[in-house]
Amino acid sequence: MAPHSGTPRRALLGSWPTPLEPMPRLARALGLGAEDLWVKRDDLTGLGGGGNKVRKLEWLCGAALADGASALVTTGAPQSNHARLTAAAGARLGLRVVLVLAGAPGPPATGNLVLDGLFGATVVWTGTADRETLGAAAEQAAEELRQQGEVPAVLPFGGSSVLGAHGYAECGAELLDQAPDLATVVVAAGSGGTMAGLIDPLGPGRVLGVHVGAVTDPAGTVAALASGLSGESCAPRSLRLRLDQVGDGYGALTEQVLAALTLTARTEGIALDPVYTGRAMAGLIAAVEEGDIRAGQRTVFLHTGGLPGLFGHPAALTRLGEALAPTGL
Repeated sequence: MAPHSGTPRRALLGSWPTPLEPMPRLARALGLGAEDLWVKRDDLTGLGGGGNKVRKLEWLCGAALADGASALVTTGAPQSNHARLTAAAGARLGLRVVLVLAGAPGPPATGNLVLDGLFGATVVWTGTADRETLGAAAEQAAEELRQQGEVPAVLPFGGSSVLGAHGYAECGAELLDQAPDLATVVVAAGSGGTMAGLIDPLGPGRVLGVHVGAVTDPAGTVAALASGLSGESCAPRSLRLRLDQVGDGYGALTEQVLAALTLTARTEGIALDPVYTGRAMAGLIAAVEEGDIRAGQRTVFLHTGGLPGLFGHPAALTRLGEALAPTGL
């Protein structure tokens, strides 16, 4: 998308502020005080099944509309939450949506892919997860749309850009209003924009990111976005960033994540996904065990949504389904 001149305006897509709720049973299970652990419910943002990408898309789609866009093009993994919410945003705003996704179609469609189709998006498969290939395919799709008379806006991978990160600068301000005594907010670090946005109002010391394997240089990615947002240099070494929850790679289920999913569900009735929020919770648990997160301090877990992705993750469905095996009373 060409740079937009003037002050960006937002497209109104979500419901704000999202709730901040206590998690006392999970807190006690982890050895924290009942008032120490809270969850910021950005899974309840409203549009298209909810999730953190709605905050970014308000800014990205606002700029696209201001530039006269009639179509949106973006990239992602097959179960991309960003792709699903771009499709929903396009439906809400009356824009055509093309999703350029890594891999190949495989019947039946599951999880986020079902919702992509429900919202009316067109999917282009690239056969590879290479970011350069995805980007080139997105530009080709945009050119084809132009030849059809459309005005396409190409949105960044994961919605993560300096413009998109404004959405999470706003979220950080919401958190300060809701929890002025906040010590740490824990968040999944995927394409980087959510963590970078939070750093703007909260500072790097209060934001603990958990790398999920979506980018090769998470610290550099987040620091560059945070620097662009604030206009001041953010050094990668200043970030609180855990790299220990990736396992065999993006999308691979680990035992730590499976345990985090199960414990959160059975103590608080909150469902997480195996790629983003499950890893973030596993990182939070590890941080408590190591003493990085301590009793007596308010910690907020940022629930970034992604539940549809659980239903598109065969390994997670198999393992979690085993809990339903009849065992008797």
